[in-house]
Amino acid sequence: MFFLNTRILILASLTALAPFAIDTYLPAFHIMESELNTNSKFIQQTLTFYLVPYTLMTLFHGAISDSIGRIKTIKFGLILFIIGSIGCALSTSIEMLWFSRLLQGVGGGAGNVVARAMVRDLYSGPTAQKVMATIQIIFGIAPAIAPMVGGVLLGFGWQSIFVFLMVYAIIISFFSVKYLPETINNENRLSFSFLELFTRYKNLLADKNYIFLILAVSFNFSAFFLYVLASPIFLINHLNLNPSQFGFLFIPTVTGMIMGSMISKKTAGIISPEKMLKFSYAWMFIISFANLIFCTFFETLIWLNILFIALYNIGMASAMPLISIKALDCFPKTRGTAASGQAFSQMLVSSIVAGIIVPITWSSTATLALGMFMIFLLGLFSIMKTLAWREKNLFLD
Repeated sequence: MFFLNTRILILASLTALAPFAIDTYLPAFHIMESELNTNSKFIQQTLTFYLVPYTLMTLFHGAISDSIGRIKTIKFGLILFIIGSIGCALSTSIEMLWFSRLLQGVGGGAGNVVARAMVRDLYSGPTAQKVMATIQIIFGIAPAIAPMVGGVLLGFGWQSIFVFLMVYAIIISFFSVKYLPETINNENRLSFSFLELFTRYKNLLADKNYIFLILAVSFNFSAFFLYVLASPIFLINHLNLNPSQFGFLFIPTVTGMIMGSMISKKTAGIISPEKMLKFSYAWMFIISFANLIFCTFFETLIWLNILFIALYNIGMASAMPLISIKALDCFPKTRGTAASGQAFSQMLVSSIVAGIIVPITWSSTATLALGMFMIFLLGLFSIMKTLAWREKNLFLD
């Protein structure tokens, strides 16, 4: 039982690296803008410089892990992330920070992609759903803790935030190598070449069910993530909070994510995935639409503005483990590549939201709410095109 719990904790810590790399330094934006002698848009683009290479490299991490093994892929990715974190801490210009964030992004996605594949390598049936939900609970805590950690570290200078990320990556690298088993033995490893990789992704793209599943996950998450990316403007300019009060957004919204994950965990093997998905999407529709109506026609009310986001996350998090497992099950022999495709889709949509949608919608709470609702509708359309939506009383294998 010790090793089971340890494995789950390590896998969750690997997936949590991404939100830590994003959310921990959000409270430092204003100070970094001043000390690096730049402007808010250039600081905002440090998110894009992380997310774009992160997104592109997710296409390769899973396939590489199918070839050289899960643990080696995690180790090499974290080494690159550590080097990038050191570069960020030593940055004296926005250009150096951009480059270092890019390096973080190249390596930062390896753990997230491989951890997803390892869940399905190690567990099956309702247990896989429970483990995925448990990991999501721990993963969900990261966005709540990260801004508070960043706010505390800010007292030692914004550079200390990236020193923290370096130490975090070193620790999870050590524990991954020490405690996680290699789940791909030599006989089951696939050859790696760009032609082979192209063939695998061609097969993924040909499976419409898989494509709509990963798009559903991506849009559901990005409808919430829109507020995370816009949080410096949303909280400070619209809700009149200060950087030390970032927890006002992250604690409630992450609590909603944890509650949704708990629902998914407790209902695994009891309520069919089809029924659970329809409940989750009905909930997300009601909440996101109510948020749009309130923000459009009523004055800002801090607790209610944030409550809508938290309530949305209950539905989002209860659906995510089910959809993720269904997507991985489309390609049981190449789960690493399938996990890469899912991570790529999620981060591609997040990158588009960060670079394009956030600047368009951050002008008011109403436009942010409209952005959330429209992104959710794309997720609803996607899931309705999948077999998971139409299957009747069919439990996970």
